[in-house]
Amino acid sequence: MPSNTKKEISFTSEVRVRFAETDPLGIVWHGNYIQYFEDGREAFGRHHGISYLDQKDHNFSTPIVKSACEHKLPLTYGDVATIKTTYLDSQAAKLIFKYEIYNPKGAVVCTGQTVQVFVELGGELSLVIPEFFAEWKKKVGLLDE
Repeated sequence: MPSNTKKEISFTSEVRVRFAETDPLGIVWHGNYIQYFEDGREAFGRHHGISYLDQKDHNFSTPIVKSACEHKLPLTYGDVATIKTTYLDSQAAKLIFKYEIYNPKGAVVCTGQTVQVFVELGGELSLVIPEFFAEWKKKVGLLDE
């Protein structure tokens, strides 16, 4: 019997704020948080076996079609930020990730979400979940056998 429970998996990674990512006051420029989301997404993919290179090996790319970012507190030069990246399971042929970024004291500094779609490397949008992705979902317990 299929489960109706919303399933998700996460991975936590860290990033050190570089000088080039800050403004003259040493505060992270707001646009860099989207890059931190990507850092988290790449770490998630490597950890869970669904990296961009894995997707490419199956003749797919996953461009972002939507992103949202909400800023709560600043990060500053030298901070080591923790990025919690969570994949939100969907029956649609897309990847939905939510993000929580924490400062060194454990306070939430930024939250956000991205949505990606599957596009065959030849340029065709996939309207169904690609087979390799369905197999990955089974492997990590997101899809019932």
